[in-house]
Amino acid sequence: MANTAQARKRARQSVKLNAHNSSQRSAFRTAVKNARKVIQAGDKEAAAAVFASAVSTIDRIADKKIIHKNKAARHKSRLSAALKAMSQPAA
Repeated sequence: MANTAQARKRARQSVKLNAHNSSQRSAFRTAVKNARKVIQAGDKEAAAAVFASAVSTIDRIADKKIIHKNKAARHKSRLSAALKAMSQPAA
């Protein structure tokens, strides 16, 4: 256990911060999962709307440095590519 008042306060703060960051990461994963699910379903208009929402969530979480900006870019790129491939006729 922490021995100083400062260390006890940091321990309290870290619990609260960890809970907040965990919920933010969960929201990120849910947004990506929902976008993938709608893209798989094949509804272009719904997929575009969910994609925009997911990109907003991803950017917000990356700005808070809960996930790395490159990870955010990678997820957005892959979702965008999946959405674009859905719009293309099968070759």
